[in-house]
Amino acid sequence: MRIGLLTDGGYPYATGESRAWCDRLVRGLARHDFDVYALSRSARQEDAGWIPLPPQVRRVRTAPLWGSRDDWPDGYGGRGGRAYGRRERRRFTTCFGELAAAVCGAPEPGAAPGTVAGAGFADGLYGLADLAREYGGLAAALRSETAVRVLESACRAGGARRGVHGATVTDHLAFADRVERALRPLSADWYGEDGLGAVDLCHAASGGTAALAGLLAKRFFGVPLLVTEYGVHLRTHYLTTAGAPSSAPVRTLLAAFHGGLATEVYRRADLITPGNSHARRWQEKCGAERARLRTVHPGMEADRFAAVGESGDGGDPRTLVWVGRVEPAKDLIGLLHAFAEVRKAEPEARLRIVAAPVRDADSATYRTHCEALAAQLFPDEAADAHAVGDNPVSFEDLGGPYAPDVTDAYAGAGVVVLSSVVEGFPVGLVEAMLCGRATVSTDVGAVVEVIGGTGLVVPPRNPQALADACLALLRDPARRERLGAAARARALELFTAEQNVAAFRGIYLELISRAPVHRDADAVGADGEPLPFAHPAEAYVPGHWAGRGSAGAATPAWAAPEEAAAPPPAPAGAEALGARAQTPETRAPVGAPDAVGTREPVGVQGPAGDQQPVAGGHRPGGGSGLVVASLPVAASFPVAGRVDGHV
Repeated sequence: MRIGLLTDGGYPYATGESRAWCDRLVRGLARHDFDVYALSRSARQEDAGWIPLPPQVRRVRTAPLWGSRDDWPDGYGGRGGRAYGRRERRRFTTCFGELAAAVCGAPEPGAAPGTVAGAGFADGLYGLADLAREYGGLAAALRSETAVRVLESACRAGGARRGVHGATVTDHLAFADRVERALRPLSADWYGEDGLGAVDLCHAASGGTAALAGLLAKRFFGVPLLVTEYGVHLRTHYLTTAGAPSSAPVRTLLAAFHGGLATEVYRRADLITPGNSHARRWQEKCGAERARLRTVHPGMEADRFAAVGESGDGGDPRTLVWVGRVEPAKDLIGLLHAFAEVRKAEPEARLRIVAAPVRDADSATYRTHCEALAAQLFPDEAADAHAVGDNPVSFEDLGGPYAPDVTDAYAGAGVVVLSSVVEGFPVGLVEAMLCGRATVSTDVGAVVEVIGGTGLVVPPRNPQALADACLALLRDPARRERLGAAARARALELFTAEQNVAAFRGIYLELISRAPVHRDADAVGADGEPLPFAHPAEAYVPGHWAGRGSAGAATPAWAAPEEAAAPPPAPAGAEALGARAQTPETRAPVGAPDAVGTREPVGVQGPAGDQQPVAGGHRPGGGSGLVVASLPVAASFPVAGRVDGHV
């Protein structure tokens, strides 16, 4: 099977959120071929390069979502630098006007915040996609004065959202710039018979912009679309833009745009695989049907934590350990205040904060603030006049001398703590469970689903409850041991890479069984439904002889059909019984050599006495395939006084 893997800011780049998961998936499904279509997020990510790719990755095509086209490196297939003519401008105005009217219009009562109403968003989106495919891209048009005028008219129209009434020209320009970046996949040159038209299944590693290419592959070629979201794209947008410097009208417009895009992706996807029930609830709220939702937990490399989990060492019984990225959503300030209460009851207790490398200035500022608070709450105390003072709270860097690896951090923990106020899927919590550690967590995101009764859960932003739970485990070694063993067993059952790969292996086969062939003109009947046996199974066997080569290899001479006269008339009553007449393409000439060139095809005597093959293969290229012999049941076995066309 040939899979088109669609990524956004991750695989195959060396940095990114989905890099590790996608790499495990591709390596675990070695029997499938993968074509990777990747969107990059920054020049820095481009400069970091790619990770080593396995041999089953046959092709990688990329497009940037950063900068303008003048800033892009050479070798990109993105288009859109050409200005449109008068006819194209009129068509663009119509399509972009439909999309802008849907984004600016007020949603229906009871709809999720940020969503759009009606079919205008989808009609405008696909109209722009058709325009980009025919005339070479959208970048110039989306940054034109025409686009600004269309936005201005939509914002001032009757029934527009309250938040966009005060939008200025600056707001329109800012929104147009963001939309142009989000819609760049429409301008990529990925949509052809040698691109996404050649894959059997599109798998988007996230929703939103990454899934756009899958929507177009489904529209242009009928390729099934699978969408996996371990962090809901729309939720991530809300969290990242809440404190952004953009104006209120721009934030309102962007929320509506991404809400409409999420709704369309969920509506068109053949199957959606959220990583947890928390993400699933978000998707249902945005319009995803329950019948097309299937939870697949992300997998972790369990072998990495086996040494700690199976060692039998419960770690330091006096030490609490926190591991993760230092940022406001992790609520380290609440954790420090909770530890102050723990120290009052257990003076020997210690807290280790093991932090991942800082990624931005805001995280660095927050860490500095937390370190200052720790120094204020826990001044260095010395045992006597000759000893060096020590602080019970330590800030350590992951990869440093005290925690060279994340497993070393968990190995020294008696209890692992998670204090977040916002969380998606808690990867650090799963790592602690694989290490066999008892945990204390706040009830956010998918924490309860992950823990499942193998740890203590407290309300967020409640330092006293967090302190009480930590004290309960620090004072009860037997309970810590029981919870740690149960946590490791649960993690090994639900959250391993092997479980994740096995789930997607079955999903791939299920989806391809629903749509085993592309809906070419010769494979679709008058009613739009696929014709049975239009493409045989051998058409998917790799090799030029099957007509599947990238260069469109011609059918071999021994398999080419002869120019034949019209087929003989069908037996009387055959039409009434629904019998299918042989077509010239499926007839093989009498005496023609077979694939080996030494035997004649097996046939039966037709109504007129000539020998006919009763079944034949038809390749995508139009040539005959292997001839399969079977008896014409309708002509040979009268049952109960009538002819039955089925065995």
